[in-house]
Amino acid sequence: MTPAARVQTAIEILDRIAAAAREGGAPADAIFAEAMRARRFAGSKDRRAIRALVYDAIRAVRSAPASGRAAMLALVEAQPGLAALFDGSTYGPAPIAADEPRARTGVAAEALIDLFDPLVSEAEQGAMLTRAPLDLRANRIKASRDDMARLFPEGASIPGAPDGWRLPPETAAAQHPAHADGAFEVQDAASQYAAAALDVAPGQAIVDLCAGGGGKTLAIASLTGNDADILACDINRARLQQLPPRAERAGATRIETRLLNPGREETMLADWRGRADRVFVDAPCSGSGTWRRSPELRWRLTPARLERHLADQKKLIDLGADLVAPGGKLLYAVCSIIAREGRAQVDEFLNRHRGWTADADYLPDGIGRAAGAGFLLTPAQDGCDGFFLARLTSPC
Repeated sequence: MTPAARVQTAIEILDRIAAAAREGGAPADAIFAEAMRARRFAGSKDRRAIRALVYDAIRAVRSAPASGRAAMLALVEAQPGLAALFDGSTYGPAPIAADEPRARTGVAAEALIDLFDPLVSEAEQGAMLTRAPLDLRANRIKASRDDMARLFPEGASIPGAPDGWRLPPETAAAQHPAHADGAFEVQDAASQYAAAALDVAPGQAIVDLCAGGGGKTLAIASLTGNDADILACDINRARLQQLPPRAERAGATRIETRLLNPGREETMLADWRGRADRVFVDAPCSGSGTWRRSPELRWRLTPARLERHLADQKKLIDLGADLVAPGGKLLYAVCSIIAREGRAQVDEFLNRHRGWTADADYLPDGIGRAAGAGFLLTPAQDGCDGFFLARLTSPC
């Protein structure tokens, strides 16, 4: 492909990504992969170049653009050399008109920035869109961080994460044979901090209420040395089905999965009511803390979608609280830097549930900043995804 044809292809892919963002369609990675399958003539260099153009444009543009061309023209402002590729050639984009509209650039729309936790200053917002490193978590059942250092000598330890090992962005660690053997999982440091903050121990009964594909479930199993009864739940069958083979690979043999029917969660968890030593509620959220990995999420968030997330979070934290044994603990977490999903949600929970208390001092030194009754982690301050978490103790 010519450089101009790469730009035109990126524009067409951006058109589809912008439409999917507005309509709640497929994520950008899936759209890009499908587009490349349809262009089998594109070589590996073409694919890398097109991907870079697409994601550079997504990072540059603050909200869903009117068109992929408008997004690419915004990128021209940051990369002026691209202008010459709008040459009107057979497979290239049409020449740029002097008055042609460009998408607006920035971290996010002002209305969205206004929702950020007060701790997220303007000075640190740019770090939310930088390329994220690849973080690994050694599986204690089979390996240690020292093993990660031997396998990946180009990496470095992660501050405050005893099992964590950090590699450069886009390292193909998941293709290493040790991954297939269950020695490690790819997991951002923020998720590792959250799993550790649950304060699990061997012999406990533990519920991961929003397990998804099971990343944090496996982290909990690792932290307990495969010596705790863990119930992993979700309402998404496709995601939950990923956990059993991952658990087998990891040697985590004491995990039970339970698919919950929406609206019937309380009934389907009646046998666990009041008996869990620990409950993890990694609630669905805006994903605003993960923009480094999925920058198009800022194109997707609408007031209506945020309200749905807030309602789900309230429902799940209350459901989780019902499962906790007297004196047990609940960890509420969201990969978000929006105050309503973090500190405000926990404040409201504590007002509804008298006798519950918020714990303190459960994160490693230098990690996280106090945000109401919980803690906020951000890429600029903590070198990990944006995350809010709060550990809550039930009355005895």
